[in-house]
Amino acid sequence: MKTKTQLERIAKSYDRHFIEYGKKDALSYDNLPDYITNDPEYPYWKNERESNWQDNRCIDLKDYLSPAKNMNFIHLGCSLSLKLKGYDKWPSTYYGVDISKETIQFLYEYIAENSLSIGSLYCGSVHETPFAESYFDIGDCIGVLEYYEKNFVLKAIQEFHRIMKPDGKFVLDIPNITSPSGRAMMLIEEYMGRPDRFDMPPQEFEDMIKDYFEIDDSDRIRNESHMGMVYFYCLRCKKQFKHKH
Repeated sequence: MKTKTQLERIAKSYDRHFIEYGKKDALSYDNLPDYITNDPEYPYWKNERESNWQDNRCIDLKDYLSPAKNMNFIHLGCSLSLKLKGYDKWPSTYYGVDISKETIQFLYEYIAENSLSIGSLYCGSVHETPFAESYFDIGDCIGVLEYYEKNFVLKAIQEFHRIMKPDGKFVLDIPNITSPSGRAMMLIEEYMGRPDRFDMPPQEFEDMIKDYFEIDDSDRIRNESHMGMVYFYCLRCKKQFKHKH
């Protein structure tokens, strides 16, 4: 599938949530069809999701990134996390990118209603952003790369590398395509109109990023038998500092 077509499908799917549900906070996974709920791997996904898997992961995103007042933070594929995940309480300056124009509009309204001060929001793809090189101290990209094949993923990694400062900290996740919950997640995302296209085992992904980021921590490295639906990675940007003359 061409990248442009996939990008349009993802944007349309997330836009549809706001068109159908208005300002409802969370994306809805209610009323899934029988062919999904009867799938033998669906209970693995359901149990993991109900256990607040993101909040209970071994790696704590905020502890690793250590946001501070003088830092610029980039949130790639931001969705509603500014509100739902407490990013609006971080001392760092927030910048968000999301492909869904309805999501961006919702965030602008939330920011205005709560008199928040941020850097900026951008509606577009994570692999092409308008930010200057080496602009961000910290960043993350959660729940995004699952939608794309390796050629796009490489472009995204290169863009993350471009906008991060030397030694900047970055957190991302990729789907665990070998786990039952991961395969069930792919089935559900296909039904939601945003099919997962990620096609790499973790070792291939790690080989891809090694020229751009150093892995500080990963739940895969901590536990090679990890069977959750995703792998989280704590990364540090490999980039030479530019000396001022």
